[in-house]
Amino acid sequence: MRIAHVAGMYTVLVPVDDDDARTAAQIDFLTSIPVVEEECSVTVTHVLRDAGEDAPSAMRRPDRVRTVNRAVETFEERGYDVHVRGASAPPAEGILDMAEEIEADLVVMGGRKRRPSGKALFGSVTQTVVLDADVPVVVTGQQSGE
Repeated sequence: MRIAHVAGMYTVLVPVDDDDARTAAQIDFLTSIPVVEEECSVTVTHVLRDAGEDAPSAMRRPDRVRTVNRAVETFEERGYDVHVRGASAPPAEGILDMAEEIEADLVVMGGRKRRPSGKALFGSVTQTVVLDADVPVVVTGQQSGE
């Protein structure tokens, strides 16, 4: 896949969860695309679910999440313009709203391992984002087998 150069920044939304392997796959995908890093703006987000939604506001910051920090550190080391923003729950709607708000050109989602019988469907958040996004969505980390 090649990202066409457009005047100005190319904006990518990378919503990460708590899984290190999925986050690594998202990072690997984005850093493997031939793009001028200084012209690519990456927004990393994490949506809190369940009990995390009720935590005090200081605890709900996405920069407190290990995978967010790993992604930010890697992208910054490689020269990307990086931002961290919190998305609102429920996750799929929060991701879609943020993609629209930041005028994302691409969303890079992390996929989950699936058995062969489950390959037809992604997780519910990923599936909703893929079906409802107004921009291209790449799903990484989808493993075969198992």
